[in-house]
Amino acid sequence: MKILALETSAKAVSAAVSENGRILASGYQDTGLTHSRTLMPIVEHILKNTDLKLSDMDAIAVAVGPGSFTGIRIGVSAAKGLAFSVDKPAVGVSTLAAMARNAAFADGLIVCAMDARRSQVYNANFSAENGVLTRLTPDRAVSLDELAEEIRNDPRPITLVGDGAHLVYARFTEQGIPCRMAPPHLIMQNATSVALEAEALAAQGKLVSAQELEAFYLRPPQADPLKKKPAPIQ
Repeated sequence: MKILALETSAKAVSAAVSENGRILASGYQDTGLTHSRTLMPIVEHILKNTDLKLSDMDAIAVAVGPGSFTGIRIGVSAAKGLAFSVDKPAVGVSTLAAMARNAAFADGLIVCAMDARRSQVYNANFSAENGVLTRLTPDRAVSLDELAEEIRNDPRPITLVGDGAHLVYARFTEQGIPCRMAPPHLIMQNATSVALEAEALAAQGKLVSAQELEAFYLRPPQADPLKKKPAPIQ
């Protein structure tokens, strides 16, 4: 199964193509330019250099959130357009579940965190054992103190991933909770992990049409404060 995956949920932007658990190509950019300028050139580049066409893909995957409202909108809109243009299904991937795959090699507790401002992080926790991840919490917005209290007595080694990992590390260290940051090249969310998570979801039959693909904000965008919050991704 070939999947084109997009990741636009934070400052960096990336795209990747996977086939049956193997990453064929990927592109990553963190230069401060808007995702609307950088995403499609990356997609075009990796398809051209793998001698593949969009129609060769079996599905289009995208990190649907949580994360930057603007970034998520750009990524989801692009994925919907790409999937619709070649009549392919789509896969909506939790940003946090995808980034957990970066640290699946580290047995213990994987704490995924994105900076949600207001002394909070978007968070989900996973256990990792022999490369197999098990979700422990839904995607959620939680305060740093609440997160620290929740796992204070967990005896497992703790690995932090995500653009909010440094915030969690500082708070945990301050409160005497031992933890470690993932290596620099694995700490940030990226499209390679989105592709691998999408393959797992596709194997479970969790494909949707381009029209059905939706963003998952956790918090309503500031411009739409009355929008109903979606159910957590399980």
